[in-house]
Amino acid sequence: MPDAMVEYLHSDMECEGLLECFHGLTDLDRECFAVVVGSDAALTVDDVAAEVDRERSTVYRSLQRLLTAGFVRKEQINYEQGGYYHVFRPADPDAIADEMQRMLNDWYAKMGQLIGEFREKYDVADPEATPAEG
Repeated sequence: MPDAMVEYLHSDMECEGLLECFHGLTDLDRECFAVVVGSDAALTVDDVAAEVDRERSTVYRSLQRLLTAGFVRKEQINYEQGGYYHVFRPADPDAIADEMQRMLNDWYAKMGQLIGEFREKYDVADPEATPAEG
């Protein structure tokens, strides 16, 4: 992951890189997201764990991060005889994109404000532009 904005601007980035850039998600999170998105049916934690070949608890934490970030939805399925389990589906891509756009706009406004503060703080009269003392 690039450390500086300059590195981000000069790196080749895929749209999935936005998961990491905006939400700090991991490679495993991206893998789990791809599995959920690539499935025609809702998936359990065990289904996703089998696909990415990782432990159930590790995948559960990854799915929780995706849920918190708004990339997946969790639904409860009830058994007829009692009890339940959860399945995961991808969230609406338009809603995800709209949220990332809002976050980008907020970030852009904040950066503009900080650049303005920088300009004011370090605005020193150019010594070459002042008249020479005689």
